[in-house]
Amino acid sequence: MSSTEPQPLYAPREPIFPRRVKGFYRNLKWWVMAVTLGIYYLTPWIRWDRGPNLPDQAVLIDMAHRRFYFFWIEIWPHEFYFVAGLLIMAGLGLFLFTSALGRVWCGYTCPQTVWTDLFILVERWIEGDRNARVRLWNADWSFRKARLRLTKWTVWLLISVATGGAWVFYFADAPTLAVSLATLTAPPVAWATIGVLTAATFIFGGFMREQVCNYMCPWPRIQAAMMDPETLTVAYREWRGEPRGKQRIEGAGDCIDCMACVNVCPAGIDIRDGQQMECITCALCIDACDDVMDRIGKPRGLIDYLALSDQEQEANGKPARPIWAHVLRFRTILYTAMWSLIGVGLIFALFIRADIEMTVAPVRNPTFVTLSDGTVRNIYDVRLLNKNAEDREFHLHLTSDEILRIGLEGTALNSIIVPANETFLQRVYVSARPTDPAATTDRVDLRFWVEDVISGERAYKDAIFNGRAQ
Repeated sequence: MSSTEPQPLYAPREPIFPRRVKGFYRNLKWWVMAVTLGIYYLTPWIRWDRGPNLPDQAVLIDMAHRRFYFFWIEIWPHEFYFVAGLLIMAGLGLFLFTSALGRVWCGYTCPQTVWTDLFILVERWIEGDRNARVRLWNADWSFRKARLRLTKWTVWLLISVATGGAWVFYFADAPTLAVSLATLTAPPVAWATIGVLTAATFIFGGFMREQVCNYMCPWPRIQAAMMDPETLTVAYREWRGEPRGKQRIEGAGDCIDCMACVNVCPAGIDIRDGQQMECITCALCIDACDDVMDRIGKPRGLIDYLALSDQEQEANGKPARPIWAHVLRFRTILYTAMWSLIGVGLIFALFIRADIEMTVAPVRNPTFVTLSDGTVRNIYDVRLLNKNAEDREFHLHLTSDEILRIGLEGTALNSIIVPANETFLQRVYVSARPTDPAATTDRVDLRFWVEDVISGERAYKDAIFNGRAQ
């Protein structure tokens, strides 16, 4: 019977209180959390000596000077293709790992998962394990409940402030910004960024948790296109566990319906119901189930990383296909090849890029100027980029099939000093005498050359000289 009542698009959150669990995957998640949080919080404080004219922060996004520094690599605004390439590699890597191992990114390294794990650890440390937290949630408000909640929220807030504070250190010199924050002299944008990220971390990690994954993140809905029956993912061996029940009778399955897998799940789902969008394949249910199997004398692996294509084969008593056969298949090999090609291309581009560059923009208003002696002059704005850590002398000249002369504004020489790690704008005059064919020719091709006097490195740009057409 159909109902005319509108169905809600958003289900009210049911609080989830994951139980503590021990095991291989839980320990792996602890290590991943420690490493990722360590990288996030400590990276801005790593120093890297680039010379007297450059910042000494190893990783820095310098918005003021439009530069990105990563240890010995310096990315300029016009080299954004490096960032685009890294983003494409990250996307392909996500496709690769999802195709091979399911949502391992979500279960282990996603920031939402890492900070939620940290917040749950704090919650368990202050309020107790699952049963104690459930009792506290259902209890009436009292001094003890208020004290525990306030303590928990305070620690959450401190973690959130540290998270927002660490982020802004990537955009300015960390020690200098830390002093300005401590003395309340930091720019408003720093305070605003810290405030927004603090609020986001506090709310997402403390109160929304699995709802961020279920409602805000698009990946749970995209993953179906990345996975297939050959993908290794967390699953329940139904053929072995059913029929389940607490009573050990003849013909019963290995599952004793203890709900351990459900009680440790941070998403609050039952993996025995099959593959679900909410599952982030964190594998905590594997640790919980293996512990129960050990205690009742049954073999491990009732819940495990397995391919759905092996279920029927295992149910018929046949061995599952080896792991490499699931991982090394056409889709994953294709993703790996694409990922590798882009990576090799970026490395190649990084090593062949020049330390000097130039752009040429002709001044077209007017197209040419006729001097009093009949000489025809064209004007060009030449931008010279010096990527070296020291000032360099650049020599400018041109080549053409016709006779043309070059002159630099502000100097009688054809050489200029370009400051280290800066772009220098130089106005250049190219002229043809009245008796030169270029003076009466509509268009003459020419090529500007710039040479680093110290290193001998050269760069060029083609341009057009416009004469007085007859």
